[in-house]
Amino acid sequence: MAEETTDIGRYLANLEDELNGAVLYDAVASAEKNPQLSEIYARLAEVERKHAETFRSRLLAKGVAIPAFRPSWRTRILSMIARRFGANAVLPSVTSMEQIGIHKYANSPDDVSLDADERSHARILRHITRTSPGGIEGSELARIEGRHRGTQGNALRAAVLGANDGLVSNLSLVMGVAGAALSSRIILVTGVAGVIAGASSMALGEWLSVQSSRELYKNQLEAERLEIAEAPEEEAEELALIYQSRGLSQSQARSFANQIMSNQDTALETMAREELGIDPGELGGSAWVAAFTSFILFAGGAIVPVIPFTFLDGQAAVLLSVALSTAALFVVGAGITLYTGRAVLFSGSRQVAFGLIAAALTFAIGKLIGVTVAG
Repeated sequence: MAEETTDIGRYLANLEDELNGAVLYDAVASAEKNPQLSEIYARLAEVERKHAETFRSRLLAKGVAIPAFRPSWRTRILSMIARRFGANAVLPSVTSMEQIGIHKYANSPDDVSLDADERSHARILRHITRTSPGGIEGSELARIEGRHRGTQGNALRAAVLGANDGLVSNLSLVMGVAGAALSSRIILVTGVAGVIAGASSMALGEWLSVQSSRELYKNQLEAERLEIAEAPEEEAEELALIYQSRGLSQSQARSFANQIMSNQDTALETMAREELGIDPGELGGSAWVAAFTSFILFAGGAIVPVIPFTFLDGQAAVLLSVALSTAALFVVGAGITLYTGRAVLFSGSRQVAFGLIAAALTFAIGKLIGVTVAG
């Protein structure tokens, strides 16, 4: 009896939730000026009503009187905002709500199809939020058309910033020790230790980051594989909605999606790219290559301030270290312009200023500590 009471309470709550979702999607569909996106929202509303009908039927089967439905305050407010300011004004909130409720049917064996629908809705909305009101964003379009290679840009950015991290951090470390008026030998040992420790830390962090991403991608791909096997119709519908949001007509999108879903391997690769943004062949790249590259880049920058102390002593070594580091900082700043488009002189000078300020600060702290210890 207690279990039946629990089921009734859950069905009533789910019924109200699905009806609120339908009302909200209807409002968003009415407010959306793009007819293709409007149709997608209307179809999502229809799915919510279908879910609601499932719970209404279960309640009636148990002899429960269905209470009159009144939209919640959140639904009313979001609907009003959508009608007043447009669909995009509430889309982030709707996406967040779908994301929060993505697993609300996960533990119910009777609601497998509903659970798949909810996860599908969340992914579709995440995709739509990356598009402009008139269609897909220029950045996404460029990625699809292959006009820009994001991996190359990211690799360049990582290379420049990795070298910059090593250069600035070890220059600051070396200047801090030099400020304390310690011997050149101690400065050299400290600088080399900074190179090894910093590069190793960066490599380990990069390895963990890439490896964690690969493991996450593998889990997502496996989940996607199961969804394609267990609910191919829902996945085809989801893929059709994605293509429709990109500008294809409903019939074209469905035809294209059905053609792709006819082969499970092709379907998995396509869904991985379109939904998850994953290249199944790469999975984010090799963790070991990323770690090694990170180590080399950081060490390459970090070794620059240390070099003069291998053959010079005292003030001459410090001045040459600052001079070499200044030149390297300018080169790093110039390298940044390859993906920022800013003027070389501006970026290079800015990088020099920031690096030297950090070095001057640690030198002053080292000087203060050295005087205090000596006193």
